Amino acid sequence: MKKMMEIRAIVRPSRLSQLRDALHDIPNFPGLTLMKAEGFTAPAAIGKRTVKEELIDYSPKIMVAVLADEDMVEEIRKTIIGACSTGQIGDGLVWTVPIATMHRVRNGSDMLAE
Repeated sequence: MKKMMEIRAIVRPSRLSQLRDALHDIPNFPGLTLMKAEGFTAPAAIGKRTVKEELIDYSPKIMVAVLADEDMVEEIRKTIIGACSTGQIGDGLVWTVPIATMHRVRNGSDMLAE
């Protein structure tokens, strides 16, 4: 049975084309899903701000989700970081989550047993 992982990342929208190009270079890259997101950096990371600034200062972000074999996770993670890092606060995050079950909507087949 395959061991699958979900790699999720929150990145700057301005880095999306670089990310797409870098991920296309990975052999057998399985594809990705994008979602629009908004968020803010932890206040302690950016200094003192007013409550009003903290409540209204949401920056546009993109959430990327990739489902991949466990052996591809590290390469995908490194690629996301390399393509999306500007060295500035707010570059985003990358994390992984194990996938317990995964089925095709088309026919209900168990993709982890394939």
